[in-house]
Parts: sequence; structure tokens; C-alpha cells
Amino acid sequence: MKLKAKIVLLAIVPFLVAIASIEIGVRREATALAERQHATTQAAYMASKQVELKHYVELATTAIAPLYEAGRDNARDDALLRLRALDVLERMDFGKDGYFFVYDLHGRALMHPREPQLVGHDLWSLRDSHGVPTIQQLLATAARGGGYVRYLWHRPSTGKVASKLGYVVPLERWGWMLGTGIYLDDVDTALAHIDAEAAANIGRTMKWIDAIALAGLAVIALCALVLNVTEYRSADAKLKRLARQVVESQEQERARLSRELHDGISQMMVSVKLLLESALARLERGSAREPAAEAALSTGLTRLGDTLREVRRISHALRPSMLDDLGVAAALEQLTRELGDESGIAIGFTQIAHTHAATLPDAVNTVLFRIAQEALTNIVRHAQASSAALALELSHDAVTLTISDNGRGFDVADAFVGRRAGVGLRNMRERLEALGGTLSLNSQPGHTVVTARVPLQAGTRAAVAPLQETTL
Repeated sequence: MKLKAKIVLLAIVPFLVAIASIEIGVRREATALAERQHATTQAAYMASKQVELKHYVELATTAIAPLYEAGRDNARDDALLRLRALDVLERMDFGKDGYFFVYDLHGRALMHPREPQLVGHDLWSLRDSHGVPTIQQLLATAARGGGYVRYLWHRPSTGKVASKLGYVVPLERWGWMLGTGIYLDDVDTALAHIDAEAAANIGRTMKWIDAIALAGLAVIALCALVLNVTEYRSADAKLKRLARQVVESQEQERARLSRELHDGISQMMVSVKLLLESALARLERGSAREPAAEAALSTGLTRLGDTLREVRRISHALRPSMLDDLGVAAALEQLTRELGDESGIAIGFTQIAHTHAATLPDAVNTVLFRIAQEALTNIVRHAQASSAALALELSHDAVTLTISDNGRGFDVADAFVGRRAGVGLRNMRERLEALGGTLSLNSQPGHTVVTARVPLQAGTRAAVAPLQETTL
């Protein structure tokens, strides 16, 4: 694994672990808080309902208290007073499902305003869906002096069985159990709503944590991208500097070899040639002539001359001295003339220098010459052209070299990446990119144009003569 990947992992993994731990902790605490809130709210609801029920029963007992007390003093009218008390209780209600009920101590229903069909029936053995004896449970609580009872009962408004909280008290002298109750599904609905809100709050909190995690990951990814781009640019800059140094080293080595060939080997070969020519002249002037020796010396001189020309050609090809002495224009002029003579292709050269044209640095001179050399060599070898032209245009901020020919052309799309891609065009482009220049190609059968443009810095500008054009 690369160092950058390790650094990114060392940043991401602890971050994700921390976010996951925070999310688990927050969810656990929020769930516990929601449960406590549920329990607290439920207790508060139940307490308020218990107080409410007790208050209702107290109102009912207060309403029938005169009748209850009157029956104590007048036993003959006690049955009538009981009927009047039941009538009063039947007319008392609170809401759609709020009513009072009365049972005797044997489980017989004496009054039930919402379910009158139960009146007069013995409900002692009535059990709910869980097998709990409902009436027995109510009577047992009343026998203990009264209290609260939770049980299941039909809700009149819906016809469904619902959980109910009842409060019952005994009327001992009459042998009654008086009670009322409230259905708890409203409480359950309120609690469910509170639970839903708590769950929604927990969900929103988790989403915020997830959003923060994604934002953190995005920041880490952005930092990694910036790091990669920065390193890539740095590596690319180093690679370009290295390539430029390699090219400069090659040019320096070419120049050294060219000088060695021109100043060393060429001079020695010229000296040898002069000595051989002197020896041949002496043989020819001598009284005893040797035709075989003369022929051998003549042949040797011819071959030595060919070798000397080849050495000079190689020296010139490595780096023409004119490029360093007179500049790129003179070197390009010489290059076009020599290649035209060797190949038989009519190659023209044009130089255009605008007002305040810049003086070209040595690096730009070298790159332009190598591009022209490579392009003309391709024309001679592959283009099957009959004519070609070079144009060098100098302005105050750029220099442009254009090479055109009337050859068969090539596929520009495959010039750099296709099967037939070569190193020549890539070398041209890389040389120009090292100087911040650009290479453009336009080719079709009968007309191909290669354009190299190099921008120039302000420090290279120097005033020259007004617009000049030289055609060779």
C-alpha cells in the first residue's frame, strides 16, 4: 500500500470509528431519554386521570348523599330513594364515554346508562379476553374501601374492547358498588404521538450526524485530492525539469562531439589528405612512375574525401555551429538548403521579424531547430512530397515556426496515441511543453502544416529593425 493511501486510511478510519461511536452513544442516550419521557408522561397522565376519576366519583356521591342519608332515617322509603339515586346517577355523565355504573355486592348490574341491556343481569362470572374476572376485581377493590382498577371493557362509542381505568367506592348501607372510568386508548394515542416525535427527533439527530460524517469524509477526500494534485504537479514539474536537463545534457554532448569531430578528427583527416596529395604529386613528377601506387593513392584520397565529408555531415547534424554563432534563422536556412540538395525536394525558408521582435534564448533556438530538423526529416522519409516550406515569425511576445508540405498527409487523431504513433511528434510536443509552448497539427492529402509556437518572457525582448521578411 502506498504512503498516501496509508495516510488517507489513517485519517478516515479513526474518523469513521469516532462518528460511529458518537452515533451509537447518542442513539442510546436519546432512546433512554425517550423511554424516561414516556414513563414520566404516562405517570403524569395516569395521575391526572386518577385525580379526575376520584373527583367525578366524589361529585356523584355528593349528588346522591342527601338521598343516601335520608334512607338512613326512613327505612320505609329506602327502596324509593335508591331508585331516585340510580336515576340521578344515570343522568350524570362527562363526555361521550364518561358515565357512572352501579353493581350490587353479588355482581348484578343495577345501572349502566351506556349498556342498559346489562341491567338486572348477574355479571359475577364475566371475564375479559385474558380470563380476568372483571366484576369480581371491581367488587374486591370496593370491598377494600375503594380504589383504582385497570380492566378491559367495551367502549360504547367504538364498540371495541379497550383498556379502561376505573375508580370504585362502596355504598355499604345499600350494598352497592359505585364507580366510573375513562378509556385509556386516548392516553395510549397521546403516548404513541410522543414516542413518534421522540423517534423522529432521534432520526433527525442521526441524519445530522450522518451529514456531518459525510461532510468530514468530503473534506478528507478533498484534502486527499488536493494532496494528490499537488504531488502530481510537483512530480510533473520535477519530471519536466529532469527532461529539460536531459535535453540540455544531450545538446551539450552533441555540441561537444560536434566540436571534437570538427576541430579534432576533421583537422587530422585534412592533414592526412594533404600529405597523401603531396605524396601523389611527387609520384607523378618522378622519373620512375608507379601506376599501381598512383592508382592506390588516388583511390585512398577519394575515399578519404568521402569520409571527411561524412564526418562533417555528422558534425553538422549533431549541432551546427551556425546555430550558436548566427542564430536559429541562419541554421534553418542552411538546413533547408542541405536537405533540399540531398533529397531533391524544393524546400523554401521565410523569416518574418516584426517591430520590437524578441531576441531568442539559446534554449528556444535549440528547440525550434530540432523541431524543424525532425519535421523535415519526416517529410523527406515519409511524406512523398515534391515541395515544402519553413516560416519563422518573431514578434515581441512569441516566436512561431511553421512547416508545411504537399505530401500524402497522415491521420492527426492517431499521431500521438494510434498504432502508427511515433516518437518524433511526441518529442516535438514534449520539447515545446518544457518551454510552455504548443504544437498544432493539420494534415490532409496534399497539404500538411505543423505549427510550433513558443511564448517569450519580457526579459528576452529587444528592439530590432521594423518588419522584415526574408525569403530563401
